[in-house]
Amino acid sequence: MKNIYISSKFLLIILFLPSLTFSQNFLEGSKVSGNTQIDAQVYSQDSKLGITDSTLNYKKFGMNGFTNVRYTNGNFSAYMRVEGYLNPMVGYDPRYEGVGVPYWNVNYKIGNLEMTAGHFYEQFGSGLIMRGWEEWTLGYDNNFYGFNAKFAAAKGVMIKGLVGVQRYFWEPYTPDSRGIVKGVDGDFYLNDMFKGMNNAKTKITLGGSFVSKYEKVPTMNFSRDSAYSVIVGTDTTNWIKKTTYRYNLPHNVGSWAARINISNGGFSFYSEYAEKGNDPNATNNYIYLKGQAIYSTISYSRKGLGIYFSSKWINNMSYKSRLTESGNPPMLDINYLPATTKVHQYSFAAMYPYATQPNGEFGLQGEVVYTIPKKSKLGGKYGTTITVSYSLANSIKKEQISTGIPIDSTGTKGYKSPFYSFGDIPYYRDFDVKFEHKFNKTFKAKAAYYNQTYNKHVIEDEIYDKDELVYAHIGVLDMTYKFTWKKSLRLEAQGLWTKEDKGNWAAMTLEYNIAPKWSFAIMDEWNYGNDNVDMRIHYYNVAIGYTKGTNRIAVRYGRQREGLLCVGGVCRYVPNSTGLTITLTSSF
Repeated sequence: MKNIYISSKFLLIILFLPSLTFSQNFLEGSKVSGNTQIDAQVYSQDSKLGITDSTLNYKKFGMNGFTNVRYTNGNFSAYMRVEGYLNPMVGYDPRYEGVGVPYWNVNYKIGNLEMTAGHFYEQFGSGLIMRGWEEWTLGYDNNFYGFNAKFAAAKGVMIKGLVGVQRYFWEPYTPDSRGIVKGVDGDFYLNDMFKGMNNAKTKITLGGSFVSKYEKVPTMNFSRDSAYSVIVGTDTTNWIKKTTYRYNLPHNVGSWAARINISNGGFSFYSEYAEKGNDPNATNNYIYLKGQAIYSTISYSRKGLGIYFSSKWINNMSYKSRLTESGNPPMLDINYLPATTKVHQYSFAAMYPYATQPNGEFGLQGEVVYTIPKKSKLGGKYGTTITVSYSLANSIKKEQISTGIPIDSTGTKGYKSPFYSFGDIPYYRDFDVKFEHKFNKTFKAKAAYYNQTYNKHVIEDEIYDKDELVYAHIGVLDMTYKFTWKKSLRLEAQGLWTKEDKGNWAAMTLEYNIAPKWSFAIMDEWNYGNDNVDMRIHYYNVAIGYTKGTNRIAVRYGRQREGLLCVGGVCRYVPNSTGLTITLTSSF
């Protein structure tokens, strides 16, 4: 990767000089913008949660922060992000500890060509074989360091290409640390390419991608049981022998994808199919099986009505730039497997979130949003909106390659799976219905019901046990009353009922807002139905927020409930904690 690093230095000079050469003053017409955020926590002992001085160790204070700065001048731009983790807050990977610049780049546009040198994020299609992205709340960042280019080759044709290595905390790149990623992608807007389609109401876009990972793989030995048969007289005796194998792991793993997007008025259809070559890795137990995935969405909307449906089928699609990498949240992912489950805003509805299973998953999601017209008997003066949605995730069907070789055996092809198969192991179910109604100018309310099935072992431990299915019923009532155009009071009540896991919960939030500056809130989540009487804990919180211009400070004191925090099917574990949290945000 040394050559790529040197090349980016030269590119920095090459791209920087035109701005100096063709501008009488480099500062003339320039613009600097950015934003910053600091999250800090002071931790307290809490005997109810089992938090003592010994468990806190040195983690009595945690701080995560970043500052983004962007400079633009005509066709030239430069970007830099400084990050600091001193110490990383509880729940974030301790390998983030430190201060540095994990992200910087320079960008220059000349005619139909745009070039970026340094760090960048990129996505091909829906991300099935390529997506670089960052999510601060998850502590996730897989940005690429290298070179990225976009070229409008002709009218309606956009070509992208990249080469780079991915971020891995603060670890510098070496040939033994992780692989080099290369990729090319094309979008073809048929309505722009062909004159006869210029004015057509139906818009069609085709796309295709190819991505390759090169990794200097280690030599690896694995042991597994081998079955033997010995004939003794007229009888056959079976016995097991432990055999050690040395595997030939691929240095190059390629993948490709093709997609189509069709739209007409309120109708839209998108579908993408992807394949990945043999990629034995820590996530799939080092099996030699090509990966497959298909992701499709269809939607329709008109005034008062919206319909959305998506489906996903994944078969062995973990794709990382280091084959031995595993963890939570998953790092060094080259690709992204879109979620077909809903992201919930209420805490109890989000208590059992879904984490995408790259080794095999069949998923469906559907949603209908209907607004009963204003001034009708059911709609009232302002109308009533009803949202009904359903999500499903299941295993795929896996069959033995041959008798005597268990499914997912290391060093084998793993298993056979019919395309778009539906397995018999439930991973997740989520049915919910929500009503929103504005009664008058001062009062509005939302009411929602959720019915969820959650496979605790698969999602959290990746071990299936039918006894670990959690069945949860959740109810929410959310009401807001406006005293004046500035002052409002919001009351939120939630209940969660389940016979599994930790039993029943109740929660209430009272929030008072004085727009546009002040907000005050008190919250409590009570695990009143826990079978262990000592664990019937109140997770209380008090919060104050103040905003002035583009600056905001938020202060909260209380308890944080343990669980999974998920965004788009990617999750990290958040442990119990008690203490003071301060968040500062600013933009300029």
